[in-house]
Amino acid sequence: MKNNKDILASILKTSQMGQVGIRAVLPYAVKQEMKQALSSQRDEYAAIEKEAHAIAESRGWELNELDPVAKLMSKTCARGNLMVGRSDSKIAAMMINGNTRGMIKGLKNLHHCPHADTAIAALGQKLLDRESDNIRQMQNYV
Repeated sequence: MKNNKDILASILKTSQMGQVGIRAVLPYAVKQEMKQALSSQRDEYAAIEKEAHAIAESRGWELNELDPVAKLMSKTCARGNLMVGRSDSKIAAMMINGNTRGMIKGLKNLHHCPHADTAIAALGQKLLDRESDNIRQMQNYV
């Protein structure tokens, strides 16, 4: 079983990974609408990250940030995938895959901590809702 701090740390890392992924593909977006959609999603992840930090701070918790190696691997993989065939469709597919992984992780976390603190559970649900919305948004570009 995971505790509330574990769940919050996972929310933090997922929101950071979303931002890293978006920053890696944003320069390759072709259409202005795609760039705007990605920028908006990045900002939403940043707001969730900020909220996770605020919850941790209010409880005196120190959370581990996303591992720098994970950031580097994400950037490298994204750039590698876009070396050939740079297109909004390819970016959208990558974003859908990333959001799906984030949703699976988030659902597992919430199921492993059925008595999660109200604020943490609400933030976890907010992240799940955001990722679901992101998938729907990216489907328009596939």
